[in-house]
Amino acid sequence: MPHSHAPSSFSRHCLRTTLAWTLGVLVCLLAWDALGQDRALAHAFGTGSGFPMREHWLFSQVLHEGARRVGWLLMLLVALGVWWPIGLLRRIDLGERLQLAISVLVALGVVSSLKSLNATSCPWDLAEFGGVARYASHWALGVVDGGGGRCFPAGHASAGFAFVGGYFALRHRQPRAARLWLAASLAAGLILGGAQQVRGAHFMSHTLWTGWLCWTTGWLCDLAAGALRQRFALTNTPLPPAPRPPAAT
Repeated sequence: MPHSHAPSSFSRHCLRTTLAWTLGVLVCLLAWDALGQDRALAHAFGTGSGFPMREHWLFSQVLHEGARRVGWLLMLLVALGVWWPIGLLRRIDLGERLQLAISVLVALGVVSSLKSLNATSCPWDLAEFGGVARYASHWALGVVDGGGGRCFPAGHASAGFAFVGGYFALRHRQPRAARLWLAASLAAGLILGGAQQVRGAHFMSHTLWTGWLCWTTGWLCDLAAGALRQRFALTNTPLPPAPRPPAAT
């Protein structure tokens, strides 16, 4: 039948498009690092005596502490929504809701794990902004810069970016809602990361790499979920009925 190849063709198209976006953004991030734009942008908000907006109520109380609590609340609602779905979650099946929740948790875990292993410090720790550390790229593995370290990637921005995985869970049944979900997750991550940039808690590359890591994690979770669905579908395919013995004559 002509339409029998449509799902696989659509899947291949999605795979190529997602791969193109993922690699394209990766190239842009590598170019940002190579051009050394982090420090230049940090100097737009910081001086030799520190970052004046570090303790401003909007950035420290609302967009840092408040947003963190909201992020954990949303994570709880997504987890509970696997078994007790409301609103948009009722429009997708159990497997997709489970994929959404797992992708968020895995993205948070990836960012947190990389952050704990990285030795580079935050902008407000650097001597050029009133601290004691010297600047070292987050790619300078094993280099101790004299500061507190553990500043890359941006953990706070992951409170928004981690939900990017919901786009992949939603796009098969709710493509329009998936695009809105993606836009909201990206906007939240950029806003939270931008707030930390103003405070001197992160360089812009920290935020951008967090977004890329969460996107890639969400995509890999989607590929794994698709493979599992296909495997179980093949496993549960009913066997054809056994042929009847010929009638006795």
